Amino acid sequence: MLRRTLLASIGLAVVASFGIAAGAGAYPERPITIIVPWGAGGGTDATGRILASLMEKRLGVPVNVVNRTGGSGVVGHAAIANAKPDGYTIGVITVETGMMHWAGLTDIDYRSYTPLALYNEDPAGVQVRVDSPWNSIEEMLADIRANPPGTFKASGTGQGGIWHLALAGMLDAAGLESDRVTWVPSQGAAPGLQDLVAGGVDIVTSSVPEAKALIDAGKVKSLAVMAEARNPVFPEVPTLKEQGVDWTLGAWRGIAGPEGLPREVIDTLVPVLREIHESKEFRDFMAQRGFGVVWKGPQDFEAFMAERDAALGKVMKKLGLAKG
Repeated sequence: MLRRTLLASIGLAVVASFGIAAGAGAYPERPITIIVPWGAGGGTDATGRILASLMEKRLGVPVNVVNRTGGSGVVGHAAIANAKPDGYTIGVITVETGMMHWAGLTDIDYRSYTPLALYNEDPAGVQVRVDSPWNSIEEMLADIRANPPGTFKASGTGQGGIWHLALAGMLDAAGLESDRVTWVPSQGAAPGLQDLVAGGVDIVTSSVPEAKALIDAGKVKSLAVMAEARNPVFPEVPTLKEQGVDWTLGAWRGIAGPEGLPREVIDTLVPVLREIHESKEFRDFMAQRGFGVVWKGPQDFEAFMAERDAALGKVMKKLGLAKG
């Protein structure tokens, strides 16, 4: 009788433990949503969709991209930060994460997320007309220093956008006023570069790939890239640091989830993202579109965001663009 009771108890325990395991399952069990805070057809959307496609193949569940636009990026970034931390809603976060809260648009910052992987950065470059008398950053800065504030004009994005902050940070790092060069707002790098060629502005800060067509056409030259190392696609363009200015900045994109993602989710997604990042399909996609490829895992990505957040806050305060 005792033996039968013990066997029955063991049997029930086995069934119970199997039921728990079967019920819990392994992540992921259902579709994953990737929120993109910017519009369909743009660079962030394009990179988000290639990642979703390659993740789907490896994870065995649908991975759907949803564009949540509005509020200068606030709507989508907030949707990622405020999602349930179960790994089924993650998103592409961008450089604006380190700008929106300084501008007083939201309380969300890099600490609102569980960083998974930084996969792209496009450092700012300094572009001038091909007939410009400046052939180096030293020559350009010497001329800016020797002339009254406002003598020279620059463009590349809207007021307070990433390329505006790139210019202001460079000037500050060189010991000049952040607003010594007048910023002419534009709807992006392309119209800014056209204005440069037409003679409306003297400098455009944008990524070098954005200027590639005009560089190839012999209308624009790049004096520097705001990166730690030269771009292998443009090896002749020196870094700012090589020319004595200690300043780096670029537009970046990474994958993150809301704060508090479970360890199982992190341990599942990060290796998959790393494998995708190293795949030929992903590398070819990024190269064809001129996107810079970089990899930082969770800890390095978090440290990177913290450093960039502080740098952008400093520049925005000097420009009077920071609230509080």
